[in-house]
Amino acid sequence: MTARQVARDLRSLVCLASRTDATLAGGKSKLSAADFSVHMPTLEHKIPPPLLGALVAGAMWGVCAFGPQLSIPAAPRLALVALLCAAGATFDLAGLLAFRRSRTTVNPLKPERASALVTGGVYRITRNPMYVGMALLLLSWAVYLSAVLPFAGPLLFALYITRFQIQPEERALRAIFGEAYAAYAARVRRWL
Repeated sequence: MTARQVARDLRSLVCLASRTDATLAGGKSKLSAADFSVHMPTLEHKIPPPLLGALVAGAMWGVCAFGPQLSIPAAPRLALVALLCAAGATFDLAGLLAFRRSRTTVNPLKPERASALVTGGVYRITRNPMYVGMALLLLSWAVYLSAVLPFAGPLLFALYITRFQIQPEERALRAIFGEAYAAYAARVRRWL
């Protein structure tokens, strides 16, 4: 990976983010599925998802003092945080245990090493329970921080993970498991 490739991919990502911001703000830009399938191979499978989650959580903490604060009473806020944390941890652990039971790789940076297509348990609800779990944990962190800007964190995590982790994983799984993976993907949603 050269500095030029990284710079090109980052420019593409910034361009996509600015188009997304304009659309979310009510601008006239229309986003299509093609906008989210920009080919940027130098960013695919480069950041381990738990590290990405930690970086996003840190950024959420960094921006929580800026912008509007939310005045949510402590008891309901902490109850919601606990509920979201429990749900996130459950998705994460259920996904991890299902991979372990099937004796397949849990390394998200090497999906081509998958030795089994896991479709049971939590994988009947979502194709990506560990990423769902991380997104729920980030959402619980946003609720805990009780400010508006941190709520962008889980969304940005989901967009990045979808483009640079999940889509490349899906290509690898399609190549390894063929029609079995295509049938599974048709039955079970990517997220929830």
